[in-house]
Amino acid sequence: MRMYDIISKKRDNLELTKDEISFFVKGFTNGSIPDYQASALLMAIFLNSMTKREISYLTLEMALSGGKTDLSKIEGITVDKHSTGGVGDKTTPIVIPTIAALGLKSAKMSGRGLGHTGGTVDKLESIPGFRTTLSDEELVSVVNRVGACMIGQSGDLAPADKKIYALRDATATVNSIPLIASSIMSKKIASGSSCIVLDVKVGSGAFMKTLDEAKQLAATMADIGKSANKKVAAVITDMNTPLGNAIGNSLEIAEAVRVLKGEQKDDLYRVSIELSAAMLNLAKGIPMEDCRRQAENAVESGKAFDKLKEITAAQGGDVRVLDNPGLFKKSSISVGIKSPFDGYISSMDSEKIGSASVVLGAGRDEIKDKIDHSAGIILKKKTGDKVKKGEVIAEFFTNKADKIAYAEEKFLSSLSITDTKTKESDLILCTLTN
Repeated sequence: MRMYDIISKKRDNLELTKDEISFFVKGFTNGSIPDYQASALLMAIFLNSMTKREISYLTLEMALSGGKTDLSKIEGITVDKHSTGGVGDKTTPIVIPTIAALGLKSAKMSGRGLGHTGGTVDKLESIPGFRTTLSDEELVSVVNRVGACMIGQSGDLAPADKKIYALRDATATVNSIPLIASSIMSKKIASGSSCIVLDVKVGSGAFMKTLDEAKQLAATMADIGKSANKKVAAVITDMNTPLGNAIGNSLEIAEAVRVLKGEQKDDLYRVSIELSAAMLNLAKGIPMEDCRRQAENAVESGKAFDKLKEITAAQGGDVRVLDNPGLFKKSSISVGIKSPFDGYISSMDSEKIGSASVVLGAGRDEIKDKIDHSAGIILKKKTGDKVKKGEVIAEFFTNKADKIAYAEEKFLSSLSITDTKTKESDLILCTLTN
C-alpha cells in the first residue's frame, strides 16, 4: 500500500477503506509517513469531506493509537462531557460536581486553552495546589471515593490525534467537520466512559458559526458514538455572547462558585443545569424534566458545592479559595472600560472578546505560552442591556499595563450598540441523541 495512492483516491473524492485509513494513521503516528503527504491527505479531506464509514474508521483508529483509560474499576455509571469550545465557558466545574452529587461517576479529562477559547485545565490550576495530573490508580481511587475527578488529558491518549491536530493547525484544515468530530470523539472513546454529553457551541465565539454546521457536527459525533457502542447526546448552545460574566481563569472559577452557591442564576446556570440533566437522562433514562429538577436541587441544597470542595481537596487544591474567592491572587491593574455611546448592546463578537482577554494575559496564542491566572475580563453589560455613554461596561484585570489600550480596542470593536433593543436569542437551541 502506498500513501500516494491514498492521497490521489481522496483527491478524486473516492471512499477510503478501513485498511487505507489504518495505514495512514499508523504510519503518520510512527513517523513513516512524512508531514507533506499527511498534509495533502488532510487538505483532500477538508475539500471533499468524508463518508460516515470513513469518519468512523478514522476515529476508531485514532482512539486505538495509544493507551486507553480503564474505568472498569470505577463503581457505578461513568459519564463524560465535552464542550467544542467557547468564551467564558466554565460549565465543567459546575456540572461535574452536580452530577457527582446525584450519584453518577465521572473521570473528566479536559484540555488547555488555545487562541480565543479558554481551557478547563488552566482554570482548575488557578486553584492553588490543584493537581490536574493523576496516575490511573489515583484517578480510580478519587472517583470511587468522591464521585468525580477533573484532570488533563493523558499524553498517551490518542497520540495520533495530537499529531494530526498540530498539522491541521499549521495547514488551515482545522475547520472540517469530519476532522473536528473524529478528533473529539477519538479522545472521548479512548477515555472510557459509556455515556457522553457534548456541548456543541454555535455562534461568533465558536468554531461552528451557523446552526446548520453545529447540527451537522453534533449528528456526526452521535453517529461515531453509536458505532463505538457509546450513548451520546449533543446539546447545541449559543455562543454569540460569552457565557456568564467572567472571562479568565481564577475569575471563572470564582463565578462557577457563585453559581454552585446559588448566588447567580443566569445563562451560565441554565446551560450548566441542562448539561447536568442531559448526563443524568443519558445514564439513567429519567425524563429530562425530572433530571432538570434533580440538578437544580443539587445546586440549591448546597450538595453540588460541597462536592466541588471534596473533589478539590482530593486533588490537592486549597478549598479556602472556594469558600472565599477573594483569596485568589489578584492582578496588579484593574481598569473600567466605558461605553462610547448611548443605546442598547445589540450584539457581541465573542471571539474578539476572548482575544482581548488573551492580550491581557488570560490565554495563550501558542500552547507553550505562559498564562496569567489572575488576568481577564468581567462583563458588566451584555447583549440586550441598555448602556449610557461613559458607563463602565466591563472591567479589565491584567499585569500588562502596555497591553490595555490594544485589549480595549479589541473589546470595543466586538460590540454593536444600537438605538433599539434586540430580541433575546435562544440559549439552548436543540438536543440530538443517538
